[in-house]
This record gives sequence, C-alpha cells and structure tokens, in this order.
Amino acid sequence: MRNPGKLAPDDTALRVALWRALHVEVDPPPHVIEDRVGLDLAAPGEDWRGRPDMEPVATKFFRASIVARARFVEDLVVDQVGQGVSQYVILGAGLDSFAQRKPEIASRLKIFEIDRPGTQAWKRRRLVELGYGIPDWLHFVPVDFEAGGSWWKELVAAGFDDGKPAIIVSTGVSMYLGKDANMATLRQVAALAPGSVFAMTFLLPLQLADPELRPGLKMAEKGTRANATPFISFFTPVEILALAREAGFSQTRHVSSAELAELYFAGRTDGLRPPNNAEEFLVGIA
Repeated sequence: MRNPGKLAPDDTALRVALWRALHVEVDPPPHVIEDRVGLDLAAPGEDWRGRPDMEPVATKFFRASIVARARFVEDLVVDQVGQGVSQYVILGAGLDSFAQRKPEIASRLKIFEIDRPGTQAWKRRRLVELGYGIPDWLHFVPVDFEAGGSWWKELVAAGFDDGKPAIIVSTGVSMYLGKDANMATLRQVAALAPGSVFAMTFLLPLQLADPELRPGLKMAEKGTRANATPFISFFTPVEILALAREAGFSQTRHVSSAELAELYFAGRTDGLRPPNNAEEFLVGIA
C-alpha cells in the first residue's frame, strides 16, 4: 500500500481474483466457487495463465485456500441474510465480486466495500465499463489508511446504521496490520449492535504450516517485504480467540483449514484442498 492514490488494485488483490478464476478454468468440478468477475475486471491479457504465480500445480494449495475462504464468507452472508441482517461490510474489499455474482441476495443488503481510494476509483470505473453499474445498495467507502483515515468514521458517513446488526468481513488483511491495529478493529466490531457477526482470516506462524506449504509461504513473505507491505502479524488460534474475547465479543470460534476442507473439498480426488495451519478464520458475535 505504498501509493494509496494509485488508480489500480494492489498485486495481492489482483492475484486473489485471478486464482478464483483459475480455479474454474483448471480444477475439475464441482467448483467451490465460480468467479470470473475479478478476471474480467482485471483484464490481465491472454498470457495471464503463463505467470509463475498462476502455475496450476505449484499454486494449488494457495488457490484452494482462497476459494475456500470466499465460499465460507459467502455461505455466512447468505445465512445472515436469512436471519434478517441487512448490512454487509467488507474490509479490504479489493476485487470482491459478491454484489455482481449474487445480485438476488446482495440486493437485499446495504453493502459497504472499504478499500483505498485509488482501488475504489479504479473498480467503480471498471464496473461501469463492463456494464455492471453501481446499484444504489452498493456503497464504496474509500479510506486513506496511510494518511490516518478512519474506516469507521467513513463507514458511518456512507450511511451505515450502527444501531442495526451487520456482518463484517476481513479476509487477507490482518497479517498486514500490527497487533494494536487488529485489536482496534476487534474492539470496534465487538461494540456493534448485538447479533453482529465478524469473520476475519488470520495467518498462523509459518513454522506451524504444513511442510509442503512453507517454501511458498516464505516466498510470499519475501515478496510482501519487497513490495513494502510485509506480513506483520501471526496468531495461533488460542491467541486470536483470547484477543477477540478481550475485545468484547460475546461468542467466538475458530474455523480451521481442516474444517474448511471437510466442508468444501471432501471427496475430491485431485488433491485440491486448503493446507493445514495456514490462513484460518476467527468468527465472533457481538
């Protein structure tokens, strides 16, 4: 996030979107999630499949983790809509495509996508160019974090009702923030209207990851440092649950990679599944 004004998403957001599309293109059905919208937005050119970070075999664990977390979030949102929740906040939205892929569900919500100003301006332009448009229930909330911007203040200014329950999601963000910043987010969400649900991914310490995944994670960490966006925070499940309880959540649970694998990859014979002890979920209820 070195240049918050740049009119483009960062490399990580683009890679995540392309991995979701690659899942549909190279992995046999049933697909955990079907998402080519991010690929359309990114328009990377015909040679995108030849990128080293798109090599199907070498990236299968990372790809599986990305589609698993996207599906878990989507199922959680659908469940909450069924229980009457009408607000959905996406922290670090990137090229999230729920609003475009699931308009029949999304249109029952007020969706707030929070990200850097440059990323949001780029995404708005691309959505219009591709014919998706910007429905009145989809709200872009630009926040310049590097200039000390407050996502909470901007969210309320965009029309978020803090007196009503909401679902708030943060995937692929916590590892880039320090412990204090993560704790501030946990406290802010825990103070929302009772019944609000927070789902956040966190990265376990690298030495706890599956052995076959460690080289790739170390390369990813090296790449983030080279881009001046290093991984800062790692948590064990015990640590993240303790922080969430300290922040004030009434209920907390850890959703492991093994649980995600059982939910979405059971019975597969192609070896596609999220790795153990890598990126996992904290789910808290305010």
